[in-house]
Amino acid sequence: MMELRLNDESFMAIAIGLARRGHGNVSPNPSVGCVIVKDGSIVGRGWTQPGGRPHAEAEAIRRAGRAAQNATAYVTLEPCAHHGETPPCAQAIIDAGITRVVIGTGDPDPRVQGGGISMMRRAGVEVIENICCDGAKEAALGFLIRVEKSRPLVTVKLATTLDGRIATANGDSQWITCPLSRALGHGLRARNDAILVGSRTALLDDPSLTCRLPGLESASPIRIVVDARLILPLTHKLVSTASETPTWILTGVGGDADRRKAYKDAGVRLIDVALHSDGNINLADALKALGTLGVTRLMVEGGGRIIAGLLAAGLADRLVCFRASRIIGGDGVSAVGGFGVRTLDDASHFVKVSSRRVGADILETYAGDH
Repeated sequence: MMELRLNDESFMAIAIGLARRGHGNVSPNPSVGCVIVKDGSIVGRGWTQPGGRPHAEAEAIRRAGRAAQNATAYVTLEPCAHHGETPPCAQAIIDAGITRVVIGTGDPDPRVQGGGISMMRRAGVEVIENICCDGAKEAALGFLIRVEKSRPLVTVKLATTLDGRIATANGDSQWITCPLSRALGHGLRARNDAILVGSRTALLDDPSLTCRLPGLESASPIRIVVDARLILPLTHKLVSTASETPTWILTGVGGDADRRKAYKDAGVRLIDVALHSDGNINLADALKALGTLGVTRLMVEGGGRIIAGLLAAGLADRLVCFRASRIIGGDGVSAVGGFGVRTLDDASHFVKVSSRRVGADILETYAGDH
């Protein structure tokens, strides 16, 4: 029995690796991996395809062909049970003659939520649940958070000196981190559905916010600017290239009609959200608006006030920190603005997930302890 479980875990680990291939290009669907095994050998592999279809199970069944008969399928997320643009994956598994299904984690979507498991069991398929559950949840985390909290997974990316500075007092910031760190940062962009910055950061840096790794240019995420008063110039790079790379602006309701039309004519999508009494965007409402629009994985690259607002509201799920071996000092620009911490108990808490050297820098990842 122990040997069977070890085999199940090994094959599920492969399926989880396949699921990660869909990060950044399958929203609003979950990124799922599937491995079909017969007589100890893999006969079919699949992962959610760009745009969300075909689903992982259908892709693996197609590749396995007749070999799927009497095989075992390892699926990171419970197969769907509802009719959408395609038939249910649970039914596809039954029709393929697969007799055993091993699932990483359940699907909390109300349209599924145990329905896929029940459908397969009624058809006589043996179903094993919660194998490598933590890894399976991590692979689908953006989707799971969107279903359970109505917002995307929020990853804050920082590139700082050892003392948490992102620029000198006069704004010199290129480049704090090494070329390898910057390349990995572009890779992170490709693994997210959207990338968000504040209007001040956009004004100061005039960034492209695209993925510029060779071969991954088409994987650039949706670019989102938090701009309550629509101050971003129409000549700004993010606006002038909006017809090439999708660009959204989170802004307050109303505003100058002619200016709003000019943004829209440039290809920018305006998303109206609630404002706080101080005139700033309500970040919780903004994230819910993005979740409604299908964003499951969001990376935040600044600025300090936006990051501080997310931390204060407990909305940052992950931190990815690139730290260079430099110290600028207290007159440098801090990566995170103030958010009213008076005691250590008020501070945001994170748990270190990993740490490794990247060229001359250190890359650390943290998960939110909330």
